[in-house]
Amino acid sequence: MPIFQGLGRALRWLRERQTKRQYQVADTAGITKAMLSAYETGKQKPSLDTLEKILTALEGDLNDLHNALQIVNERPEAIRRTVRGEGEGETAAVSGRAEVYRVLGIDRQLPVPEEQALTEMLEGFHKLIRYFHAHLSTPLSPSAENKASS
Repeated sequence: MPIFQGLGRALRWLRERQTKRQYQVADTAGITKAMLSAYETGKQKPSLDTLEKILTALEGDLNDLHNALQIVNERPEAIRRTVRGEGEGETAAVSGRAEVYRVLGIDRQLPVPEEQALTEMLEGFHKLIRYFHAHLSTPLSPSAENKASS
């Protein structure tokens, strides 16, 4: 699969996610609305310099573009996020997001806020289960058993 398959659809998805109009993004990026339309419909491919300007106008980066490409190409398991640590950014695959889709048994893309909320809920649920497992798998002391049975 070509690296930028669905590039136009991904740019449009990013723009629509922010409820921005083509002319707004085009003006900010310093291109014409007609050029942005040609990029979004796949009639033309932007140069890397222009792509960078469009992403800046969309308040995004290559990571956001990567995620949008995965969404429009229906590959949510390949979505990545930026992990910040020790002052440097690194990109890590988000297995928790793929897990949400597996647990829910769906293959359609969820809206980003809903996906994030469900991912956090699932991670919290797993922490709760681990807590219960750690504390309930330990046998009660004889004095605690007597108190529990009374």
